Amino acid sequence: MTDHIIAFLILSAGTLAALAQTGDLEVHLQGVEHARGSVRVGLYSDPSSFRKEERAVSVLQAQAAPGTVVVRFRGVAAGRYAIMAYHDEDGNGELNRRFGMVPTEGYGLSNNPSVSGPPAFEDSAFEVDAGPAATVIGIDVRY
Repeated sequence: MTDHIIAFLILSAGTLAALAQTGDLEVHLQGVEHARGSVRVGLYSDPSSFRKEERAVSVLQAQAAPGTVVVRFRGVAAGRYAIMAYHDEDGNGELNRRFGMVPTEGYGLSNNPSVSGPPAFEDSAFEVDAGPAATVIGIDVRY
């Protein structure tokens, strides 16, 4: 019986330590033009996967609404991340582009960098802190 209690306490301590290493990330998408479609927000931790939605750490989707749309990633491991978000106006699950390069739907990046050409992870990178208070960032959606 005592062995079971000790094992339980050890497992509980490990679980609490893991929870202490995570935090929530709240993303405010500012400047959404209309309610047609949804907004998709990809969270990336690796520069080589940045902007490749199928390789994101997590992707959240919310109904579009004029103004600001808020999404919240829960239990994010503390560390360095970047976000690419877009207004999926036609609901096809991808950012539409003219000539395969120029976005034709609203999009935004963490840190709101000015870009010409493909955006870089480093320009959009930010830190997520562990703890009870959420890390909050704002992203301007550009059309």
